[in-house]
Amino acid sequence: MSQSITGNQGEFVSSRVEGAATTSSPSRQAYQLLHVAFVAAPVLAGIDKFLHVLVNWDMYLAPAIAKLSPVGGHALMLAVGVIEVIAGLLVALKPRIGAYVVAFWLWGIIINLLLIPNYYDIALRDFGLSLGALALARLSREFSS
Repeated sequence: MSQSITGNQGEFVSSRVEGAATTSSPSRQAYQLLHVAFVAAPVLAGIDKFLHVLVNWDMYLAPAIAKLSPVGGHALMLAVGVIEVIAGLLVALKPRIGAYVVAFWLWGIIINLLLIPNYYDIALRDFGLSLGALALARLSREFSS
């Protein structure tokens, strides 16, 4: 009987240590960091499409894309802002899905930027961000409830 009690206590202590290690593990911390970043960045960028505090976002719309829009370039960028806020909120609530949405959205932005001369550096940055979103999607399978 003493042996079974010791075994049970050992299992309890072991599970507590594993749980503590999981919450402070580098992969858990990476998930948390990416989760916060991919909620904040799309929401802030989306809101700023209306406020133009950070930048005049209209200059990042390729003329070829603007010509395709029936509502005009500025109105299209306002719609982009709404979509970005929704994408950020989706990451907040359902990171397993939202992270993939943000990654695909960034690929659309990259295509748009490649149509504008002298914005290739921003396209490269957004490609790096899309890799971060994909990493969040993968980590969400383990850490998201």
